[in-house]
Amino acid sequence: MTTATTRTLRTTPHARDGETTARDSPHTAHSSLPSLTGLRWMAALLVFGLHVNNFGYFGGTGGRLVFWGFSSGATGVSFFFVLSGFVLTWSARPHDRVPAFWRRRIARIYPVHLVTVALAFLLAVTLEHNAQPTPKEAAANVLLLHSWWRPWWQTLNPVSWSLACEAFFYASFPLLLLLLRRLGVRGSVVLGGLSMAAVVVLAWSDAHHWWTYALYSFPAARLPEFVLGAVGARLVRLGRWRGPGLEASLALAIIGYFLVPQVAPGYSATMCTIVGFTLLIPAAANADLQGQPSMWRSRRMVRLGELSFAF
Repeated sequence: MTTATTRTLRTTPHARDGETTARDSPHTAHSSLPSLTGLRWMAALLVFGLHVNNFGYFGGTGGRLVFWGFSSGATGVSFFFVLSGFVLTWSARPHDRVPAFWRRRIARIYPVHLVTVALAFLLAVTLEHNAQPTPKEAAANVLLLHSWWRPWWQTLNPVSWSLACEAFFYASFPLLLLLLRRLGVRGSVVLGGLSMAAVVVLAWSDAHHWWTYALYSFPAARLPEFVLGAVGARLVRLGRWRGPGLEASLALAIIGYFLVPQVAPGYSATMCTIVGFTLLIPAAANADLQGQPSMWRSRRMVRLGELSFAF
């Protein structure tokens, strides 16, 4: 995505709202969006910093600075869920077959997943006082199904819980893309509004313990974030995105990030940042498409973003 060229196509005024062809789509899947790659690094850094904070590697002033900067880093996972929906929708091939799409996704994530699972298993059986996964727990982790059952979400390779969510998103994506193409612009906006409302309702419900267990790692509960990214990509693709610019969107994302400590931990944090992330990603894409300034597409940021794919 970062090396493709940008190509602007003519818009046909008589095309039905929501149709995407070579004539009625202002932007194609081959348009370069390097700012999104640069933003990936920042989100990956937030998640990494969160784990550094959780393990307490620093004390004193250093520890306080790490806590201040990264205690809300779990929201970086939410950013990746929104970004995933945007990127998959943006790069969707017009006549792609569902099995071919799934094969590419499996080839993308499974090799690294299997390597990290093997390393996690090696640590589990060699380190003292380390929980031993049962065969069922290990199988669920390997198959990326463990996040569907809360007691298993941190077994074997704990950080792979988000990958289990992504696997569910990938499985759902062909149906979502078909729906977006049929809905058109107005319908896509409505779907985005419903998804945003779903995040708020789920966050409120989770904070008040309306469910039998926390929703933070439950794949179905994280699907609205993925849908919001897909809706943003659809609107940008059709030239109908009307959100704020990159600076205002970034400001909203930063404000939301530092509001996280004011809410209940877990899924509720998603509510603080979801508006900023939903606006920031399309804004960065628009900045690239329109040639507007963006610090996220500097050579260094893009390179860091490329490295973050496996980081």
